[in-house]
Order: sequence, then C-alpha cells, then structure tokens
Amino acid sequence: MDAIAFHDLSTLSSAQRGALLKRTEANLSTYMRDADPIIAAVREQGDAALIDCAERFDRVKLDALRVSTQAISAAGKELDTRLIEAIRLSVEQVRRFHEAQMPEELWLSEQTPGAMIGDRWTPIDSVACYVPRGKGFFPSSAIMTAVPAKVAGTGRVVIVTPPGPDGTADAATRFIASLIGIDEIYLCGGAQAVAAVAFGTQTVPRCAKIVGPGSPWLSAARQRLSNRIDPGSPAGPSELIVYADNTVPAELAALDLLVESEHGPDSSAFLVTADPDVARAAAAAIPGLWEKMGEYRAGFSRTVLGGDKGGVVLAPSVEAAFDFVNDYAAEHLAVLSTDAFDLLPLIRNAGEILLGPHSAIPIANFVLGPSHVLPTGGRAATASPLSVFDFLKRSSIAYVSRTGYERLAPAARAFAHYEGFRAHENAVSEIREDILSRAARANR
Repeated sequence: MDAIAFHDLSTLSSAQRGALLKRTEANLSTYMRDADPIIAAVREQGDAALIDCAERFDRVKLDALRVSTQAISAAGKELDTRLIEAIRLSVEQVRRFHEAQMPEELWLSEQTPGAMIGDRWTPIDSVACYVPRGKGFFPSSAIMTAVPAKVAGTGRVVIVTPPGPDGTADAATRFIASLIGIDEIYLCGGAQAVAAVAFGTQTVPRCAKIVGPGSPWLSAARQRLSNRIDPGSPAGPSELIVYADNTVPAELAALDLLVESEHGPDSSAFLVTADPDVARAAAAAIPGLWEKMGEYRAGFSRTVLGGDKGGVVLAPSVEAAFDFVNDYAAEHLAVLSTDAFDLLPLIRNAGEILLGPHSAIPIANFVLGPSHVLPTGGRAATASPLSVFDFLKRSSIAYVSRTGYERLAPAARAFAHYEGFRAHENAVSEIREDILSRAARANR
C-alpha cells in the first residue's frame, strides 16, 4: 500500500508543527536567481527574447507572439458542444457573481456638518490575465480573471499564456476570449510573461497590473518587478485543507483531498480531523482512488500526500483542528460536516470556504461564480480572493463648505503647527481668508 503521511498534532514539537505550515513558495530566492537573466533579456531585447524563451522553455518556434483575431473568433469550431456549453455556463455564473459584487460608483454623505465625504470607484486602465499551461490546459483561469476585469470596466484586458506545441493558445482559452470580448492574446509564459507586460515589448503592451495563478518562477518575477507593475494578489501552487468529521463518509474526505493534490508535486493537501477513525478510514480509501485517476496525476498526488506538504493531520480536539486550519490559512478549505455552518465561526483564515458534502471543490473551481484565483502561501490570513476590487481603485471624495471650513480649519492648523509644516499651517490660516475675500470683492 502507498504510504500516506500521518501527522499527529499531539506529538509534534512546535518546530515540526511549523514545518507543516511551510509552502513550496516560501523561499523564492532560487527562482529569483533564475528569473533575473530572463527579465533582463526581455527588458533589453523585447520580442526577440520572448521568441527565444518560447523555443528554450516551451519547445516551440513561434512565428508570431500575438494570436490572430481569426484564430480567436474561430476557436469554437475546435471544441465539442459539451465543453462549449460548460464554458458558457461558467462565464455567465462568474459574470453574475461579480456584477453583484460591484460597489456603488460614488457615495457621498454629510458625516460632519458642512462637509460631504465619500468614495468614488474607477477601473484601472489595463490588466494582463495570466493563464498557465505547465502541466495541462487551464482555460478556466481565463474566465476567473478576465470576466471580473471586464465587469469592473478595465480599459484594456489582455491574456498572456504559454504557447502550446502547435504554437498558439489552446482552443478553449481562445474561445473564452472571443466570448467575453477580448481580442488580445499573447504567447509568453513564466517570468518572461511578467517582464513583457511590466516593460512592454514591440508586440506585447505594457500593463498596469498582472493577475492569475502560476509557477514559482512567475511568483518570483512578480516580486522582482513589483516596482514596475502591480503584481496582483498572490496565487502560487495549489493548496487545500479538507476538514472532516464522522457525520460524512470518510471516503468523501479522501475523494476531495485528491482534488488539489493532483495539480503538481509542489501542491499542498491535508486532511485535518479530530476523529482517529475518520483519519484511518480516509487514508485507507486514498490508494483505491489513485487507481481511478490515471498515473500522471496520481503520481503528483502520491508525492504530495506522502511527503511533508500533505497527508492526514490528526488533532486532539475540534478546536485544535481549527487552530491548525487558521494557522495554515489555506487557499481552499472544504468543511465536510453536516454541521458545517455551526463550525464556520471557528474559521478565520482561508481563501475560500466550502461548506457541506455537496460543495465540491471542482464546482467552485469551474462554474460556481467566485473566482478560483485565491491567496496562497499562507497569505489568506491577510489577503482575499480575486474579485472586481482587484480591477478597481478607490478615490476619496470630499467637499467642504465655508461653514465646515470654519469648524475644521482651527484643528487642522493646530496639527500643522505641532508637526512643523508651515505651508500646511498657512493654507488654513488668515492667508486663505484674505485670498478668498479679495477674489469675492473683485467679482462683485
């Protein structure tokens, strides 16, 4: 029988417990070192460097970096009807969710006498949506990034994605672009894609922001270039915690645990439970489920669940289980319990929380509505899922009447004087009054 890593929290030292919380992307220094020459080449050589990277890393010789509008508009002819309908459903679900999420464009209120204050939301000018293609095709990432960007009203939305063996973007990604009104797809992946949209090349436009999941090389380049482009919310290798109790079949916990562990050997996936019987039964069910996956993905899952980034975590109590869940701050958290809503108050940190036995992870990943681009690497403790707010910026709006000025200016002047800012102090002094009085007299 294949070995499933077993971690008993009651016997672990604090150092051992801390080791379980570490992610593959915790130390990006090696990836940054490898990304640096790629970034430099793209900055200096532009398109030529991108074409060279495609040949070196993607094993394809590109004739063009931009996918033709014809290849985008005709993509539906390459797909079967079942997938086309699934894409249409997903796009509609994601669009509806994010339209409901949109904030009021402008709000103002007189929260203090004589002053109107509030917020105004406006879209960012441009964004690059990254669609990965390392260990398969991931067109759903185009939906989960580009649809919210479109709903938010982003001025220019482009897709960047590694080229496939045929020298273009996969058909589903091209069809999604045509469906949501995007005509710019550029063939570049990894660190070179980040550099391309950070600096701009002869073909690839410079963008204000990049969003979407990807490899540690992508994450490293985003960190390196954060002074040139907004790197977006962190989205590294997949990670999942399944919490389960004895109110659901243990085999269901095993089934869901495999979902994120099949992404790749750098993924993380833990079953957390306070019930030893659930822990044993779920572990026993996993090998049989591997046999139903195909060796390629099962190999990734075996690596994850048999190592220090996955397996079964047995907690001494439900409270201790959720202490670990909160410390881990997973990208995905599935709560397999018929009492899932009762457990919700115990959860503070998770990118997405899926409650109950029917809230299957693939439904959330592909067609439910919220974006599947979620914070990874423990950042769910402070960061949020990708949403329309990632494509909007907020400006504070204020209007102060004369009455409000007369009430507030003395306090502002006192702060300015104390902090030593003479121009600040003068701007709310009799100098302002004299200027406005002279202007009023001149206009009579």
